Amino acid sequence: MSGDALAGPDGRLRCPWGLSTEDYVAYHDEEWGRPVHGDDALYERLCLEAFQSGLSWITILRRREGFRTAFAGFKIDEVARFTDADRERLLADPGIIRNRAKVDATLANARVLADWAEGELDELIWSYAPDPASRKAPGALADVPAITPESTALSKELKKRGIRFVGPTTAYALMQACGLVNDHLEDCVIRVPAGRS
Repeated sequence: MSGDALAGPDGRLRCPWGLSTEDYVAYHDEEWGRPVHGDDALYERLCLEAFQSGLSWITILRRREGFRTAFAGFKIDEVARFTDADRERLLADPGIIRNRAKVDATLANARVLADWAEGELDELIWSYAPDPASRKAPGALADVPAITPESTALSKELKKRGIRFVGPTTAYALMQACGLVNDHLEDCVIRVPAGRS
């Protein structure tokens, strides 16, 4: 073992952040870093990463079903039709993070995206995925960046098109979560090809 990967309950090496709770183990093993496609699915991840800003991801992960219920499953066309009454309902909903700026950004972003062509959000986001061959697998957590030139460019383009609450750090977290980059550590069981030990 050369890096920061730690043995989990099953003895297999994982990224250390993915071992602190059972919720994290499942999210790390089954979701984080796997490719996500589809406008609604990417809109959901974009919203949740924005809500996470300044908070721990576990806070969002444990409320994800509450968010999905509150925001109509993050279906862009449905959220775009939310009214002022819906906004007030959201700001009173204990099942989500009741941050006015983040709620407003989620609603405003849906209204912007509802005018885009089908597949446009997916195509735009994935156009900023770097060539995997150009990236060395991180050996340690210190090797994982918080922002990259690609996330900075993606953030700038989304903002230019009217999307709110998506700075370069949020954009990079989105890229990590949705599989545009693979930041599982070099020795992590999720990264290591089957048969290699």
